[in-house]
Amino acid sequence: MRIHVLHREQLLPGAPEEVFPFFADAHNLEAITPPLLRFSIVTPGDIEMRVGALIQYRLKLHGLPISWLTSIQRWDPPYAFVDQQIKGPYALWHHTHTFVDDGAGGTLMTDTVRYALPLSPLSEIAMPLVRRDLATIFDYRRDEVARRIAAPAVRT
Repeated sequence: MRIHVLHREQLLPGAPEEVFPFFADAHNLEAITPPLLRFSIVTPGDIEMRVGALIQYRLKLHGLPISWLTSIQRWDPPYAFVDQQIKGPYALWHHTHTFVDDGAGGTLMTDTVRYALPLSPLSEIAMPLVRRDLATIFDYRRDEVARRIAAPAVRT
């Protein structure tokens, strides 16, 4: 299995204690995911974010329906959390989110995703498409997070 890494950093206004609650609400993931994915959380009701919490999603990728189940592996508010795919399209999806005070009243948010495709090494031929799709998704996420964190009416 070949492991790939996606790494993104984003400077957000406000201390980690101020921005983390947006990410602590799993339902906000719907708001920061591109509409073309038709992403929705299937887990009913409020989701208590903690180690061991399970979150089930549904989405469409290139027209194909995908079910995805993640588990929260680490929960350390307001500094970090880790979600890992239990069932879904990847052989590995391990997403670390960190929130560090930048010393100037803001937060450096970092996303590090370690991922691998199923059926490796045959699936490696699809990596250019996968990288492009992930870049599009995380670019959209960056823009929406910036817009929503700066906006006064953030869902928490």
